Amino acid sequence: MKISNKIKKVKIFELSLLIAMIISVALSVADFSHNCDNIRDKLLRMHVIANSDSPGDQELKLKVRDAVLAAGREYFDGSVDVSQAENVLKPKTDELASAAKKVIEENGFDYDVKVNIGKADFLTRKYDNGVTLPAGEYEAVNVVIGEGKGHNWWCVMFPPMCLPAAQNDVSLEDVLTDDELKIVQSDVKYEPRFKIIEFLEKITGKI
Repeated sequence: MKISNKIKKVKIFELSLLIAMIISVALSVADFSHNCDNIRDKLLRMHVIANSDSPGDQELKLKVRDAVLAAGREYFDGSVDVSQAENVLKPKTDELASAAKKVIEENGFDYDVKVNIGKADFLTRKYDNGVTLPAGEYEAVNVVIGEGKGHNWWCVMFPPMCLPAAQNDVSLEDVLTDDELKIVQSDVKYEPRFKIIEFLEKITGKI
């Protein structure tokens, strides 16, 4: 009888420990998810979609990217943040599209090009500078070339990471909190919570 009671106590202890671990993990993921939401709300991204994955279309995509960045240099230097993007950049979309169209025609293509400012879905992305951005919906400058069926080029417009010579000295450290910085500066290979966030975004139909 005493042995049976000891076994029950051990099982209750193990169950309590398991529940505590589950709660701890759930709280950790919830906090991570909340910080990811804040990161997405603070960054303005650029999204250039090629007509197709052919070598010519992929090369053209990069030339269009350069033309749009050059045409919008005064807006993409860190002076326009996410809250201002709609009001400041929307009136400039025709100007940006014209710059893109000119490059397309100069390279012998007749693709249409659309430029809009609005929400776009992104997968988890690690940049060459070691910054990892969580999956989800971001405000973005979206450039769609032709049918828009090719691989994308992504970058961050605010704070400016696309223009190395940006005039305004605005960095991620100026925009994100310490907790948010820890997330974007972590390595995606060793951060399984990024995969959890990506999974949650997928099942909710956001990406």
